[in-house]
Amino acid sequence: MTKHDAEVCIVGGGLVGLSLAAALGTAGLDVLLLDARPVEAGLKPSFDGRASAISRGSSQILDALGVWPGCVPGASPILDIRVSDGRPSEPASPFFLHYAVEDLDEGDAGLEPMGHIVENRFNRYALLQRLAELPTVRILAPALVERLEPGSASALLTLKDGRTLKTSLVIAAEGQRSGLREAAGIKIARWSYAQIGVVTTLRHEEPHLGTAHECFLPDGPFAVLPLNDDKAGHHRSSLVWTARAEDRESIMALSNADFAAACGRRFGDSLGAFEQEGDRFAYPLNLLLAERFHGPRLALIGESAHAMHPIAGQGLNLGLRDVAALAEILVDARRLGIDLGSPEILKRYTRWRRFDSVTLCLVTDSLNRLFSNDIAPIRLARDIGLAAVDRAGPLKRFFMQHAMGVTGKLPRLTRGEAL
Repeated sequence: MTKHDAEVCIVGGGLVGLSLAAALGTAGLDVLLLDARPVEAGLKPSFDGRASAISRGSSQILDALGVWPGCVPGASPILDIRVSDGRPSEPASPFFLHYAVEDLDEGDAGLEPMGHIVENRFNRYALLQRLAELPTVRILAPALVERLEPGSASALLTLKDGRTLKTSLVIAAEGQRSGLREAAGIKIARWSYAQIGVVTTLRHEEPHLGTAHECFLPDGPFAVLPLNDDKAGHHRSSLVWTARAEDRESIMALSNADFAAACGRRFGDSLGAFEQEGDRFAYPLNLLLAERFHGPRLALIGESAHAMHPIAGQGLNLGLRDVAALAEILVDARRLGIDLGSPEILKRYTRWRRFDSVTLCLVTDSLNRLFSNDIAPIRLARDIGLAAVDRAGPLKRFFMQHAMGVTGKLPRLTRGEAL
């Protein structure tokens, strides 16, 4: 059997795993990334249909890694965020929350966008371009991991095809169904929301003007997020429609025209008529939180460690903060000659990242429970709350800064600094 040695092995080639490979490779660490699928698969428009909100803090991470310039052509700036209880044009609810770049102080970077919406395939392309420039990063795909055997000085990964890989540290970036996490005996808190997220791209008659809409409807949030116009000049947005799981079949069975009409009934006519572009996808929505983010010679990042409701669009941003924190810890340890897989190093990572993750999981869970109903007294209370925050300038700026990922104990990458 052939042995492939690397300082760090990353298992999982999603956006978070690719970002960590870029972070460690930029700092000169020897990295081997393993993915179950060929890397080219994620570049196709039909791969998953999703777009991600990239906060200002996350774009600073990607910029520090030399990745963001490749994302910019596909990045649509978020200049306004409008949160409404019901359809944006619904006259019965005058209460809403409006975040605008003008609400930020000059010290908060003036009129720069609060973030961007980027189709995931463009993020993947930019990341793969960057990895191709890094001589210490290798990708092995398709490759399936059979088992991890941690030892006192190293770990041994055995692949399904019999190959073995010796490494100091294995990082699980496999997603919610992490086999490495399960094999390490790391317990998780997990429950289903009995909801699905239906995602696709919509064309519309009127320009979105950089506005992200989040409409709270009884079945769950209905988000219309700005994308760049296509080459033909069509105005486009990314849709995330939260619906009851029991309605999956009926929603997915709709013709494109009927689906677009259903979106219009929920959203209103402020963007004109909708037209579906490309495929439609439906994903089950869950909450997942690992009791710790490490095991013997193992670290968990992204959805291997935590997954949350998409109500605030913070899933990828949370994963990128994992990347920034873990990369900083590992790079500093390497400079000091410390074993990258030592328990002290891994415990430090869990301590740094778990509070942020627990807080955001609980916040998104509470928001979904609060807004995914049509009980009159609760609706009145939440509407008054939205209006109060909208009128309280300092409180609004506080929430905006948190959503932008520019507060708290920030790793160097999140501040836009090199490792």
